[in-house]
Amino acid sequence: MQIGVVGLGRMGANIARRLMRAGHACVVHDASAATTGALASEGATGAASLADIVAALATPRTVWVMLPAGDVTETAIAELAGLLAPGDTVIDGGNTFWKDDIRRAKALAERGISYLDIGTSGGVWGLERGYCLMIGGEKAVVDRLDPIFRALAPGRGDIAATRHREDRTGTAEEGYLHCGPNGAGHYVKMIHNGIEYGMMQAFAEGFDILRNASSPRLSEDLRLDLDVADIAEVWRRGSVVTSWLLDLTAEALAADPALARYSGHVADSGEGRWTVEAAIEQATPAEVLTSALYTRFRSRQDHTFAEKVLSAMRAGFGGHQEPK
Repeated sequence: MQIGVVGLGRMGANIARRLMRAGHACVVHDASAATTGALASEGATGAASLADIVAALATPRTVWVMLPAGDVTETAIAELAGLLAPGDTVIDGGNTFWKDDIRRAKALAERGISYLDIGTSGGVWGLERGYCLMIGGEKAVVDRLDPIFRALAPGRGDIAATRHREDRTGTAEEGYLHCGPNGAGHYVKMIHNGIEYGMMQAFAEGFDILRNASSPRLSEDLRLDLDVADIAEVWRRGSVVTSWLLDLTAEALAADPALARYSGHVADSGEGRWTVEAAIEQATPAEVLTSALYTRFRSRQDHTFAEKVLSAMRAGFGGHQEPK
């Protein structure tokens, strides 16, 4: 299939590359002409503007927008709305607030343009590992673009089948899922990221306690000198906390057990905040996720080893750099 990709940052460029590897034709555009040119040299068709993308695509056109949530995405989609025709589709694969998806979908529908919101997880490793896709929008549009999603998703790989799913059908086991109508994709991704905050915080605090087992605050006979890098490694092998986040932590600790390159200043993407807001709207208790979010706020005032662990994990899965 042919698809336009707008925004060639850490994930957008690799989404285009993975699609091209699967035989799909990508027309790409980035605010940086050099970035557009670099991907064109790998086989994509470069476009100098959104208008050029639309002109280069055959109908029905599909344009995947992979830009930071907020004004830049809003502006790009508004411009595409004026360039595309009935039957075309806009995809927002960034981390947009789900209520904005519902508003955009209604506005685009008035022009006959379809809209999909796709929560995309995989970070800088998605090119090789594939992307977990959480999709919101009309089923007919999702079905038409299935070859795109199947190419981006990781597939079943070597993950063992889940028991009791024998009677279930669908694509969840392939790593992508039509979650529901517009807004559903980014809603599911929002909660995914909220959970991620909590999981990361649990690892971070645990390793902080391990590292401080030799603290001078303890009586000398109770101090333990523990190798946190080796502990992370042994937990990767058969323990119940085995996970990709633990893999990333073990790698960071093996390279530098003190995590000296990290200050512990931990940013938040916005989705953690939105998760807590959703919990408040529903009156659903979310103590762990809320605490994890507030800990990130506190990390910008003073830093512990736990925050350095969080920074190391964020750099590992998403290439996120600490603020200067």
